[in-house]
Amino acid sequence: MSQAGGYVKAMADDGYLLELKNVSKSFGGLVALDGISYGVQKGEILGIIGPNGAGKTTLFNVITGEQKPTGGRVYLKGEDITGLPPDIICQKGMSRTFQLTFIFPEMTVFESVWIGVYSRFRRPWNLFFSRADRLGTVAEKALHIIRTVGLEQKMREIASNLSYGDQKVLEIAMALSTDPVMLLLDEPTQGVGPGEVDTIINLVERLSKEMSIILIEHDMDIVARLCHNVTVLSFGKTIARGSCEVVSQNEEVQRIYLGEKMVCS
Repeated sequence: MSQAGGYVKAMADDGYLLELKNVSKSFGGLVALDGISYGVQKGEILGIIGPNGAGKTTLFNVITGEQKPTGGRVYLKGEDITGLPPDIICQKGMSRTFQLTFIFPEMTVFESVWIGVYSRFRRPWNLFFSRADRLGTVAEKALHIIRTVGLEQKMREIASNLSYGDQKVLEIAMALSTDPVMLLLDEPTQGVGPGEVDTIINLVERLSKEMSIILIEHDMDIVARLCHNVTVLSFGKTIARGSCEVVSQNEEVQRIYLGEKMVCS
């Protein structure tokens, strides 16, 4: 996929899967997001980078409905989802992970993914009265997801007993259990050992063949390796966007990162 100049598109011009138009978010007098606009196409991995306090996680919270924007609109598959509750946005095809790993520590790997798959049937209250064939389908899908992320050898282990890297992978598996078309990953490699980082990078690359991904990440090498396009935030504003090469040459980006190199292949 070429990244030569400008804003790289993952597919031909057939509309955005996710689009933000002039999205803003204020907390009293504090402006956390200031007129953010961009689009993500099918199959694209978009990197969101910026210093601490830039508004990256707030942006995720607004996109997924956990916080309502002060202004602007969010569209998923052309539908306005601005301000909808998180569970409704999830049903429409959006899923996310968190900067601090969110798992069910007392559940097994299989149980953690199974409960997410089952929730897609939209009748969790009817759990013990569901037809056996439906429960069988849920189990098959949960097993498929666990195999996809590479945890099949650990699916009977209690989640809290996993290594931190495997817990990060499990969280991604739990996000996949809701059938997303758009996956938001908030620092999926943070605190993970070098060997497990490669596992997560390879998983994200595989998943991008089936869905679009937005990735918050501090490691510039990982951003350069994974992301087709990059958006740089600072104090809630977009200061640069485009291919890795274009963003890495931006003087304001270089100033913010104090000379940290972003090596683009």
